[in-house]
Amino acid sequence: MANVESMVVEEKQPSSKLVDREKTCPLLLRVFCSTGRHSSISEYAHGNVPTNELQIYTWQDATLRELTSLVRDVNPETRKKGTYFDFAVVFPDPHYRTYRMRDIGTTCSGIKGADDLKTLAAAKFCIGDYMDISITPPNRMAVQMRRSRQY
Repeated sequence: MANVESMVVEEKQPSSKLVDREKTCPLLLRVFCSTGRHSSISEYAHGNVPTNELQIYTWQDATLRELTSLVRDVNPETRKKGTYFDFAVVFPDPHYRTYRMRDIGTTCSGIKGADDLKTLAAAKFCIGDYMDISITPPNRMAVQMRRSRQY
């Protein structure tokens, strides 16, 4: 009878590293918010940034829901239930000496969503990147949805 060996292979799950916020220095997150649209990528050209800057000190384990809450604290008009926050990271592209924008998730005021618990680290945010947020009030979202159904 032949010897049979078995080997147990343990799959390593990517650990969601929790940051000790008491001991870890926060990073400066430069956020640019616009109503109904993202800022144009050309607004980030030649060392410039859009004018609507919000500076947030946070950590890599900050969730999109947490960032939504911080934006809502300073923008009272975004507090209505049903307001959508579409997050994008703006980062430098060293090959073309320009910036690129990558969508990372969406949250909605007062409604739980799939991207609520996504962290900056999970979105591959790097210190020095910018955050661009398109804020869509609930009444505008309904109009946009009606328009898309007509076509």
